[in-house]
Amino acid sequence: MNASQRRDAILRALSETESPVSASQLAAKFAATPRGYVLGGQSAGILRTIACRHDRAGTEEELNIMVDNGCTVLDVVVEHPVYGQLTGQLQIASRYDVRQFVERLGQEDSKPLSALTDGIHLHNLRCPDEAAFDRTCAALRAAGYLLEEG
Repeated sequence: MNASQRRDAILRALSETESPVSASQLAAKFAATPRGYVLGGQSAGILRTIACRHDRAGTEEELNIMVDNGCTVLDVVVEHPVYGQLTGQLQIASRYDVRQFVERLGQEDSKPLSALTDGIHLHNLRCPDEAAFDRTCAALRAAGYLLEEG
């Protein structure tokens, strides 16, 4: 869904009721991302979770590996010892999205969530098929980013 379609969907949601619609109600229907809202419940492809570890310098390469193999990076999840599970919505599906994300990290002089956990984090991915997920895991493993049980 592009930005124009998303705006139209939000306008339809607002116009279908005479009462105010809270941000939490919109968030329940549309998934919030750093770049705006998207319709939730999109189901094309398969959902998979991977565990990775890298420093800030590996962020761009890791994300590019995932999108180059056809997967969308839905979010990043870390387990903080005090706050518990923290999730950042990403919705990164292309090298352009990766570049935008990395530029925002640099412009804001901020740190990725994985900086809180010595680089260890999870990603929930939407992949077109099992083969794309397997390619992604193989490439992450070769780059030294994939954490595996064992």
